[in-house]
Amino acid sequence: MGRFSRSWQMFKASWRVLRSRKELAVFPVLSGVAGLVVAAIFLTPALFTIDPNGRPTFGSWALFAGFYLVSTYMAIFFNTALISQANIALNGGDPSVAGGLRVAGSNWARILPWALLSATVSMILRAIEERLGFLGRIITGMIGMAWTLVTYLVLPVLVLERVGTKDAVKRSATLFRNTWGENVLGNAGIGVAGFLLFLPAVALAALGAVAGGATLLVCFGIAVVWGLLVGITVAALSGIYQTALYRYAAEGTTPQAFAEADLGHAFPQRR
Repeated sequence: MGRFSRSWQMFKASWRVLRSRKELAVFPVLSGVAGLVVAAIFLTPALFTIDPNGRPTFGSWALFAGFYLVSTYMAIFFNTALISQANIALNGGDPSVAGGLRVAGSNWARILPWALLSATVSMILRAIEERLGFLGRIITGMIGMAWTLVTYLVLPVLVLERVGTKDAVKRSATLFRNTWGENVLGNAGIGVAGFLLFLPAVALAALGAVAGGATLLVCFGIAVVWGLLVGITVAALSGIYQTALYRYAAEGTTPQAFAEADLGHAFPQRR
């Protein structure tokens, strides 16, 4: 099976799980709503603390930092809920929104250090990018990609193994290095599928811009709704996919829903 075929198989496997367990899509919705609330709380007052010359003040930076930290925590909180219930679904159980929120709530202190670390890394990379310009974008792009790959399984480890952030980062790095790290970039089927699914929204927006008038409003409205649905779906599929990869990397077993996805060849043991 070729690389593209494996990616497509993994996308279809994730889609089958989501189609049979639609409640998993609720968590990205809740995450998005929470993100909007956090943005309103922090970014709105930040706009009023900028000085007359348009430069951020100390208060602005404090609010921006608060936004980074809280929004990162909220995203991780709902991803925790999603992963916990995706794991139940992969085990053939009955996931629920309430069950996921309970798991996330019971792990609030465990995921807090990871949220702080993630937000801090993001802010540092952003600062480097702004100071170094084009060179900074190259450097932060490489560092950010490496960070994302090495820590890809941190959250499943935190949730399912119930360890601290330090141990979770080490565990994720070990799983990445020893099991499937060399091939992860070649199997981004969900990301590619999400991009392709988003193209109709772009086409609708372009059509509305050309037509103008009432057609513009209708096309733009449909494009926004379509884009939101794609974003929610991709986020849910990513959580399912991430959980399945953790199960294979940590336990060496392939969930039944991914039996046809050929995980053993997608992520071969590193020699």
